Formats: sequence, structure tokens, C-alpha cells
Amino acid sequence: MQNTLKTRSGKTLILPSEQENSIINAGISLDSDTFELSPEQFQQLRPAKMGRPPLENPKERITIRLSPDVVKAFRSTGNGWQTRIDAALKDWIQQHPDILG
Repeated sequence: MQNTLKTRSGKTLILPSEQENSIINAGISLDSDTFELSPEQFQQLRPAKMGRPPLENPKERITIRLSPDVVKAFRSTGNGWQTRIDAALKDWIQQHPDILG
């Protein structure tokens, strides 16, 4: 029977048998570019930071109600339509500084 491990996401991983493990370790010992970490080295490891770096001024998530014709017009322009709405609103703000005070 195979030794398995269930992940949090529900995937089942098949772990190597003792024989497979010894073959893997023999391969590691033959390769001068690889080595097995000591327990002390393993304790010093930290998770890699994944994804984009945080933005200095991130956009704010809101809910807004727009007329169907406005949404249809922007959606018809393809991917990035929400960014184009943002650009249109920024343009409007620049053109009407007196209204916003």
C-alpha cells in the first residue's frame, strides 16, 4: 500500500517508498550542486513572498450603480473596461475642478 498525504486543498500526494527515498538520496549525494539541508538550516528557511509587491496607492474596492448603456458601452471595448471607466472619471475630475472644491 502506498503512503499518501492529503493536502488542505484536497489533493492526494503519493509519498516515495523507503526504496524510492534511498534512490533519491543517492542521486542527491552524487550531484555536487545539490545537498540536503541540516535541521538547523531548515529551521532558518522562510516562505517566499509571492505575487506583486504592494502598491503605494492601491485602488479602493467599491460598489457603484451605473446605467446599463454606460456599462454596455464600456464592456464592448473589451478587457480593461473597468480601468477605462476609472480613467474617464479621472479625466472628468480634471476638467471640472470647480465642482469638487
